[in-house]
Amino acid sequence: MTKSANLSQLKDSLAQRLLMDPELTSTEDTAASSLADFASYLSCEVWPRLPAELQNASHSTLTDVPDIEDLPLEDLTPPTFTDTLLSYGLCSDDEGAIRLLRKVLQDYVKETCAPPPVWSATRTTECELCGREVPLTYHHLIPRSTHPKVLKKKWHPEEMLNSVAWLCRPCHSAVHRVASNEDLARSYYTLDLLLEREDIQKWARYASKQRYGVKRG
Repeated sequence: MTKSANLSQLKDSLAQRLLMDPELTSTEDTAASSLADFASYLSCEVWPRLPAELQNASHSTLTDVPDIEDLPLEDLTPPTFTDTLLSYGLCSDDEGAIRLLRKVLQDYVKETCAPPPVWSATRTTECELCGREVPLTYHHLIPRSTHPKVLKKKWHPEEMLNSVAWLCRPCHSAVHRVASNEDLARSYYTLDLLLEREDIQKWARYASKQRYGVKRG
């Protein structure tokens, strides 16, 4: 995971803990958008105070991640985090705020350091580009032929190498037509990045309107 992805995970872990509080979930102020803003604010206050090993936590760096129980959160927790929780009545004292943060960080480490899913477990029923329910193939988002170079150049961590997208054969072929394997590995290694390409967007719109199995011409 990148640092931005990890910060997002910290926000989600905090939001999930906050949702366990009956006082918070019983007020109108806890609409999804309000909760997201609240969790984002608190997470951004905490994030700069966390050790780099914790900010960069991933499955491949698990051995470098400090034990959350041993973290001196009394020193690391910013006053704004504690004061905000106290002002909203979400904690009764500073120790309660620190206990909450420790639980949040434990949840965060569990998520960020989880092993990557086996590619077969990510299978979808629809092509992830054109959205059609047709026979699918799996596309290595980081082509296998580039794996040695990817690791040597440190373009991506090892746990990303088996990331796949489930594509129909025409969409799979289209992806390999628009970019070389090295370009795919360096610049288009997620589905979102592929979909930023205008040529892929145009292809996906076209393919979505085609009936599977109908021969043309």
